[in-house]
Amino acid sequence: MRPCRFRRYPAVSGMKRINRKRKPAIDFDLRQLEIFCRVVEMGSFSKAAEKVFLAQASVSERVGNLERMVGVRLLDRLGRQVVPTRAGERLYRNSLPLLEMKRSICLDMEDFLGLKRGEISMGASTIPGEYILPGILGRFRKTHPEVSIRCEIADTGRIAGQVLDGSLEMGVVGSRVTDSRLSHKELWDDELVLAVPGDHSLGRDTHVTLQEVAATEAFILREEGSGTQKNLHEHLMKSTGKGIESLKVAARLGTSTAVKEGVKNGLGAAFLSYRALEADAASGSLKVLAIKDAPLKRRFYLIQDNRRTASPLCREMEKFLLATVERGGAEPHDR
Repeated sequence: MRPCRFRRYPAVSGMKRINRKRKPAIDFDLRQLEIFCRVVEMGSFSKAAEKVFLAQASVSERVGNLERMVGVRLLDRLGRQVVPTRAGERLYRNSLPLLEMKRSICLDMEDFLGLKRGEISMGASTIPGEYILPGILGRFRKTHPEVSIRCEIADTGRIAGQVLDGSLEMGVVGSRVTDSRLSHKELWDDELVLAVPGDHSLGRDTHVTLQEVAATEAFILREEGSGTQKNLHEHLMKSTGKGIESLKVAARLGTSTAVKEGVKNGLGAAFLSYRALEADAASGSLKVLAIKDAPLKRRFYLIQDNRRTASPLCREMEKFLLATVERGGAEPHDR
């Protein structure tokens, strides 16, 4: 019997032979990209997990799945620090517009539906955060009872950084930030005054010159990044031609409250916002002196990232804060 032979037929025109070994196309969803971007921004799986409300193990698993799908390592684990590879940098850069588009769509729908509940994430530097905003936020809540407010208090530099990385929607700070990505809207006026112990020899006066106190007093300063420190440095440069480095520094402390306690205990004098000193001046525990030759005036600012679309709740808060300026509702009391 002749062996059976199969005849080879030419491939039908228009049809392609399937390559069953072909690698699957790269694909991922927006949630994976969001988690990956948070890890890149925070430089940590644990910190990113807090931002996306997942367990750290879940974040690691999802990033691992994304790396397997793409077929290349996206993140390098350098001890406790996590940094993107070149492929990771490329994916991160291209993911940001997609995530912002998703956010804009959600915000547009919320606005259309008139949703007025949820959380506002904002930040403030020490003086507005501790002495101005609590009363204003209380009044805001009376007209928006379904809204919760998360307000982080830190120095101006840190608040600006968190607004730029998207972890805060807005910030209220004590000086302008030199970054073109941030918009600045003027809020309330403020004045820096000299605080000394109640029994200080300068306590007999109500006004002093900047040159006089700069030459004779030791000072307690705030930390680097503080709006108060930045404003003081600028005023010193204009008035004396020398900056903060010309002052005799007794200590640097991290908060206005700590600075006040240091003044009360004789550690040194300090330039602080009058808003932080009203109660202490009234009780006599501190003496407050205005600078007569060069009043240290400044202004607080509302900052936002001008690349991002503000949420409806964020816009409501912005309108409310600006309205307090028109009404004079956050002005310091007369001295």
